[in-house]
Amino acid sequence: MDSKILLPFLLALFAGLATLIGFAITFIARRTNRKLLSFSLGLSAGVMVYVAFVEIFAEARSVLTESLGEKQGLFLTVLFFFTGMAIIALIDRFVPSFGNPHEAHSVEEMDEGVTCMKKPRLMKMGVMTAVAIAVHNFPEGIATFMAALENPTLGIAIATAIAIHNIPEGIAVSIPIYYATGSRKKAFGITLLSGLAEPLGALLTYLILMPFLTPVVMGCVFAVVAGIMVFISIDELLPGAHEYGEHHIAVYGLISGMAVMALSLILFA
Repeated sequence: MDSKILLPFLLALFAGLATLIGFAITFIARRTNRKLLSFSLGLSAGVMVYVAFVEIFAEARSVLTESLGEKQGLFLTVLFFFTGMAIIALIDRFVPSFGNPHEAHSVEEMDEGVTCMKKPRLMKMGVMTAVAIAVHNFPEGIATFMAALENPTLGIAIATAIAIHNIPEGIAVSIPIYYATGSRKKAFGITLLSGLAEPLGALLTYLILMPFLTPVVMGCVFAVVAGIMVFISIDELLPGAHEYGEHHIAVYGLISGMAVMALSLILFA
């Protein structure tokens, strides 16, 4: 794997392993800093929405219109943008999950009502949550890899945004697994596996797409990636930010994420 491919893969790995931060918080922190999580998730949404529309969608349109002409290029850009959204929507629709894997979870659950649930039910909840998160992480790995392949600065920003998003997911997996088994090792292992779907998505993108990566294919993939990022922001990050904190904190995070991303693109242009 050459150096051009190595950085995008490592960024996808970094984003996926952030689920382990959620695992660590579960067993180390005494309380959940809900305002910080709310602001951070809003920040991630701001980064991803801004990058998706200002950079990745624009790049997809530029590549496709240059290759196919203005009208056909714009049509394919829009078509594959909504195809990206449809991919995540179908995942949400058909992947089985026990409860909502993106529901807000906190370390206080270690001492609260979750202990009243029966162990088999807890185990099922934890495993199905891990499966649902792993399947969601797969296209996120593709998004991180493709963005970093085109522009390492964008890749770093997207990987960081997705990593923040993966922290509460680590909490959502580790709490029920730990209570079902009484084993931190098993909670760690299943949380880790859910996160490794991210670099797996990056690896399969490299193995399957790279041999066919013409400018037209690259433009279509970029449009799909933009759609994936916007859907994740609207469907997961912003609702999560609202659940963890006040409405205004989430909005301030969203605006801050856009501002930080805009500034970084100006400075590193």
